[in-house]
Amino acid sequence: MRKSEMSDAPLPEPDRVPGAPHPRDAARIIGQDAAVADFLAAAQAHRLHHAWLISGPRGTGKATLAWNIAKWLLSGAGTPDLTVPPDDPTIRRIRALSEPRLHLVRRPVDEKTLRLRAEITVDEIRRLQGFFHMSAAEGGHRVAIIDAADEMNQAAANALLKLLEEPPQASTLLLVAHQPARLLPTIRSRCRELRLHPLSPEDMGQVLHDLGLDHDAARLSALSGGSIGEALRLAGQDGLAVYQRITGLFADYPRMDRRAAAALAEMAAGRAGAEGDPFDLVVTLLDRFLTRAARSGLLGAPLPEAAEGEAEVLSRISPDPAAARLWAAAQAQLSARARAGRAVNLDPSALVLDMLIGLANQPAV
Repeated sequence: MRKSEMSDAPLPEPDRVPGAPHPRDAARIIGQDAAVADFLAAAQAHRLHHAWLISGPRGTGKATLAWNIAKWLLSGAGTPDLTVPPDDPTIRRIRALSEPRLHLVRRPVDEKTLRLRAEITVDEIRRLQGFFHMSAAEGGHRVAIIDAADEMNQAAANALLKLLEEPPQASTLLLVAHQPARLLPTIRSRCRELRLHPLSPEDMGQVLHDLGLDHDAARLSALSGGSIGEALRLAGQDGLAVYQRITGLFADYPRMDRRAAAALAEMAAGRAGAEGDPFDLVVTLLDRFLTRAARSGLLGAPLPEAAEGEAEVLSRISPDPAAARLWAAAQAQLSARARAGRAVNLDPSALVLDMLIGLANQPAV
């Protein structure tokens, strides 16, 4: 693609799941009542901490919570549940990224390639420092969102630490972190943590309903482990169809249709695009099939099914704890093989086909 064509394309947003609305557009938070209550209790008791670390697995609503807190603080709504009237002018400005009292820190776009950088750089934190300095004269509360804080490089983390050590007055920093252990301990110690958890199937169904994915809600919920972000990724990459193909490969286990296996491996070699990486999708779903097979031997076939006929397949290939141990060991070996193969740039198609043949050749249960 020529640079002129690249400049016409919308810039990527690193804090947005492909195919999904941006978290700043979400009007409510579902399934994280405890975290919302913790924040509101502090705010209503006038003990609002200057920095909040919003942590938890990917796709559980961390960014949605951060944006809703920002809307609530900057609008002055004062409601008991973080809701703000949708016609509030502050909401319109925030959704347009034009609210002068709000600053967003995220991975920047390289000006030459127009691609996202791998890390949040120190320049982004310096801009944050400048925001607090420039906006102080205007008065009022100021809010900054860092998404995701665990993507900062060392220089950026050190610069943020200095800011946390001498926090600006009338300000709130909201740090979204998927892996908070990657943050400096001194940063974590200066934040109050709001820990989010995977959503229940009921909450997943409600969010997917809001997003217009009612038809596939049960299967997406079964495969995504309580992560809306993962459910949207699967929906965007036709993950349910891929998982159906994986389930079908084991319908006659220990026999396996080699042509179907080769076709799946070829699909995994497709080019990564805006919706995601086909290799990562296939390996992730194969890993989940093996995990569900292992659980089936211990607890019975999981419901709801994530693919048509899945319960029958899992009950047959994993009928007891002995079989569960075999599938658990296969899952661990597959994950290790996928990481090792990716690290040395093995051909994705050959790697996936090798995994599938290995599974077909393991001792039958």
